[in-house]
Amino acid sequence: MSAIVLNDVDPKKRRTLVIGGSVVGAVVGVAVAVPFIGSMFPSERAKAAGGPVSYAVDKIEPGQMVTIEYRGAPHWIMNRTPEMIAQLGKNDALLADPKSEGSKQPASAKNANRSIRPDILVLRAVCTHLGCVPSLRKKVVPADDLGADWPGGFFCPCHQSKFDMSGRVFKGMPAPTNLEVTAYRFDGDNVVIDADVKGA
Repeated sequence: MSAIVLNDVDPKKRRTLVIGGSVVGAVVGVAVAVPFIGSMFPSERAKAAGGPVSYAVDKIEPGQMVTIEYRGAPHWIMNRTPEMIAQLGKNDALLADPKSEGSKQPASAKNANRSIRPDILVLRAVCTHLGCVPSLRKKVVPADDLGADWPGGFFCPCHQSKFDMSGRVFKGMPAPTNLEVTAYRFDGDNVVIDADVKGA
């Protein structure tokens, strides 16, 4: 049986092996860490999907509504007519939260119209009950299951929640709060939906 004699160990070889092993370990560590850390940041596609969305409001006829996608959810931009705006003040007694005190909207939309401009309404088109997409039900349609006194607004087909033309929920509905007004701003004749807008 033989024993290792310390005098037979070459210190230069040992130092070379230790340094070489350390360098290889460091290179492998960096090679593994760089893609791992890089995966924690959003991709360019994800950044683009969350970026501001612009739409020209002069393309929307009075009384018409368009649906656009922003951050994976449908959003409405509606050009309300003077008649629709006039009806809003008459709905207060029918609404659960007419002043939108318990609802989500930016400071710029904390008013009776829930909008920066009275005619242009911007809403996140997702019911606050269970996330269904309501539909626009104008007053001009014949009387149906909504009743002859329906003032016009939005109707969620999943659980029958009703909202007025400002997205405010009627009393006694399953939806707990008004529809959300996503932060937006105007850039000339364009509405720019941008949840990161200052003051939102």
